[in-house]
Amino acid sequence: MGGERNLPKDEGLDNSLKLLKEGYEYILNRQHRYQTDVFETRLLGEKAICLTGKDAAEIFYDNSKFERSEAAPGRVKKTLFGEGGVQGLDGEAHKHRKEMFMSVMSKESLQEIIDLTEKQWDLFAARWETKDEIVLYEEAKKILTKVACEWTGVPLEDDEVEDLADQLSNMFEASAAIGPAHWKGRIARSRGEDWIEELVEKVREGKVNPPENKPLYTFSWHRDLDGNLLDKSIVAVEILNLLRPMVAITVYICFTAHAVYFNKEEADKLKNNDSERLHWFMQEVRRFYPFFPFTAARVKDNFSWRGYEFEEGTLTLLDLYGTNHHPEYWENPDRFEPERFAEWSGSPFDFIPQGGGEFEIGHRCAGEWITMEIMKVSLDYLVNKLSYEIPEQDLSFSMVDMPSVPESHIVMQNIKRK
Repeated sequence: MGGERNLPKDEGLDNSLKLLKEGYEYILNRQHRYQTDVFETRLLGEKAICLTGKDAAEIFYDNSKFERSEAAPGRVKKTLFGEGGVQGLDGEAHKHRKEMFMSVMSKESLQEIIDLTEKQWDLFAARWETKDEIVLYEEAKKILTKVACEWTGVPLEDDEVEDLADQLSNMFEASAAIGPAHWKGRIARSRGEDWIEELVEKVREGKVNPPENKPLYTFSWHRDLDGNLLDKSIVAVEILNLLRPMVAITVYICFTAHAVYFNKEEADKLKNNDSERLHWFMQEVRRFYPFFPFTAARVKDNFSWRGYEFEEGTLTLLDLYGTNHHPEYWENPDRFEPERFAEWSGSPFDFIPQGGGEFEIGHRCAGEWITMEIMKVSLDYLVNKLSYEIPEQDLSFSMVDMPSVPESHIVMQNIKRK
């Protein structure tokens, strides 16, 4: 075909080990090296195209060009997403399932998230006052496990919190792991699905009666496009796809504490409880720090973009971290500057820490609003409602480990409520 261009190529029989060694910066490094937002590589034995940037994201989230079914590696489905969940659907099936998720994201339900998060921070802070020190990562996991279960309508006893927090965190901590850590995540996912399946059976039998506005009720009685109740195994996957990512916000809470500690001048601007500045700071945490490295899809039908040919079935990765640090869209991307969000246009494609595109019809994470509300409440506590000390510790974080989190998990001492 006339006008075709050859894709820049990262040479090598298979570059999976390079990806593991470079982590979040694998795609970004090659974007700098080749001065391009698109290049070809080989991963897990097959050709893959890597994309970075706003224009690339807009193409990637065009449902006529890409599909998600069979895109995620099996090991990720076995730990992070589960099998049969909304992330792997396309077309009308995806739209219908996404509507189920969006139906529980009302203004009232998001306010409930805020109220529950504040309540748990208060309860946990009272306990911390009696301790010499706490590890924020471990405590935040328990806070968010309680918030997630109460919000979804999933029953949880106090003596079950710690075990469930560990189980849910094993799922996202194992998403890129190999060996024993990966199997730990698979076991956690399997146990979790068995537990929720049994709970769904009890809901349908009338033995457990969650309020009708709770996701457990909504998902248990949701019907597919053929009018059939979702299989209990699918409901279990989707309930865990609420619980697990809510607990994963723990990573962002730790990075929020990290940002407060290392950016004292910016944190001081938050002490008058300015909602707008809290929002800017929270958004900059999501832009600046590593969370999801990339997301995957496959080419739906052959098409051409910028003169490059995309062949049907080709694995394609969109660099989330790199797009959030792209110098074309973010001035001084490696600086922590919350006020950049005072002028941000709100594009669904240049700022994509949890995916891009439109919420209602696309593959943008339905829980992004939940993430932002929980982060804002947590930031307010860390700046305005608690006094504490951060002792000497290793506060570095890896750009290779997925997910990344400060090495010390943020040790805090002498905590007092203000």
